[in-house]
Amino acid sequence: MVAATTIVNARVFDGVNARDWTSVRFADGLITECSIASAAREGDVVVDAAGGTVFPGLIDAHVHLVPGALAQSLTFGVTTVLDMFSKPDMVAAAKEQAGSRADVADVRSSGIGATAPGGHPSMMYAPFPTLTTAGEAERFVVERVAEGSDHLKIISGVGGLWPSLDSGTITALVAAAHVNSVAGVEQVVSAGVDVVAHVPAEAELDEALVGRMAEAGIAVGPTLATIENTLGEPGGAAVAGDPRLAEVLGDAWLSRLTSAAAELGGRAMPPYSRAEDNVRRLADAGVALLVGTDAPNPGTVFGASLHRELELLVRCGISPARALAAATTEPARVFGLSDRGSVAVGQRADLVLVSGDPLTDITATRAVERVWRAGVQCDRRAFVASGAEIEQLDAFDAQVAKVVAAVRERRSGFGRGKVR
Repeated sequence: MVAATTIVNARVFDGVNARDWTSVRFADGLITECSIASAAREGDVVVDAAGGTVFPGLIDAHVHLVPGALAQSLTFGVTTVLDMFSKPDMVAAAKEQAGSRADVADVRSSGIGATAPGGHPSMMYAPFPTLTTAGEAERFVVERVAEGSDHLKIISGVGGLWPSLDSGTITALVAAAHVNSVAGVEQVVSAGVDVVAHVPAEAELDEALVGRMAEAGIAVGPTLATIENTLGEPGGAAVAGDPRLAEVLGDAWLSRLTSAAAELGGRAMPPYSRAEDNVRRLADAGVALLVGTDAPNPGTVFGASLHRELELLVRCGISPARALAAATTEPARVFGLSDRGSVAVGQRADLVLVSGDPLTDITATRAVERVWRAGVQCDRRAFVASGAEIEQLDAFDAQVAKVVAAVRERRSGFGRGKVR
């Protein structure tokens, strides 16, 4: 029988609030006690937090799977990832890993997202199933469930740049949404979605629409960590430049992070500041926010970029506690993961210990001392990127660059009146 573990001399953030507890005990993968005094018993493995902070395992609410995604995520304290578009073979392999190994993050997936023929992201992932009418929605959903999908992603609101699903088809598909224009947000909000992925940057979200989202309880995953790189900001370089993150990243990842802004940024793209302004509007209206990175888009890395996303949310005026909730309790609530996302008796022992206090300095989440996934401690230096992963990442980057170039060309065409 594996000995219980007890953390002592800790600050504890339970996913919503700082608690007066100093000790958390867990055994057989579950939290068994949270207390003001030491909860240690004879025979326990005792971990002295030395005044550091314990908080729930982080949940990245927006990734796309590659071979090493789950292992690398766990290295940085991300114990669960929510995949938002991967093909069935990749999803099956990731779920097999998560179910048989303790050294990788857990995973939930949408599998293939719903889009129109020729719609985004057909440049990157084709061939895959598409649909054109509301009458095809039930079949589409049944096929995704049979492939192992846990939630449905709908791709819409591409600003007229690509073919898109009509409102009737979206309404028939509604469960979650993936949009990146204000018009697209309005379309899927009217359809009654649960989640909007990506905050738009091409225009301001108007007050009435934000109010409707708040009233309907729609959550938003801004994915600022990807948006900043796509719009030419050096977010990847900022991640690579923090030794707390860089020390466990290999040379290939560090190079990939630092080169992203130069490759993707430039003319004919909206200013990144507008994305942060829109997040601020959503937060001020009380819209639930979810931390997601959209890794491995250029300038992002599994796990490490979630810490960048937390920093960017706080930069929008969101409190560190609310930002941490957006990476723990909120995605667990929105995606029905009732066994995780908080520090409480009976919850999975998905836990992170850092040396500082992220409620006063959000970047303290980067000073990771230990990570436990279902009570099993992670070896943070075990992950090494495979050749297959590097090959797939290079292909992914090439496809993203192709999409960005097409977006620029089509935006420019709209301005000249040549594209309809």
